[in-house]
Amino acid sequence: MQYAEHNGTYVLKLRGDVRVPICTSLETFIEDHLLNDKRLRAVMIDLTETDSIDSTALGLLAKIAVALRELNLGKPIILCLSSDINRILASMGFDEVFRILQTTAALRDRLDELPDEVLSEAEVTQCVIDAHRTLMGLSESNQQTFRSLVDALESEKRHQQ
Repeated sequence: MQYAEHNGTYVLKLRGDVRVPICTSLETFIEDHLLNDKRLRAVMIDLTETDSIDSTALGLLAKIAVALRELNLGKPIILCLSSDINRILASMGFDEVFRILQTTAALRDRLDELPDEVLSEAEVTQCVIDAHRTLMGLSESNQQTFRSLVDALESEKRHQQ
């Protein structure tokens, strides 16, 4: 995962298989940098080199859209060339909260790597729960799709405490 920021506009580039193990870095970046930036104006998410993306990562991206909507900053933009990923985005209701463009990004070499984050198993579980709760908030269909997963993870978390 890479990023760039200029005058409150963020570009996030997600490459390859975007799954739970790397989502902790993405969540930390979203929480600590992007959403805490008082100059935040816009976000563009480049998925043009993404091979696959899981529901936890989608939940984190949805978190960005929800935050921008709450700040009255408009819809973030997703760049995506993959018909499979575009189908997933549409099925999750992303076309309602993002502008999805089937084009390539203009930025190529001015991106920095997101730092790796090492979290405990409990922190990763909480990240997965939070991401799926965000997805559930996007549509009734998502609520039905992810309810049992969230319930199971929350139950498991209670038993671990």
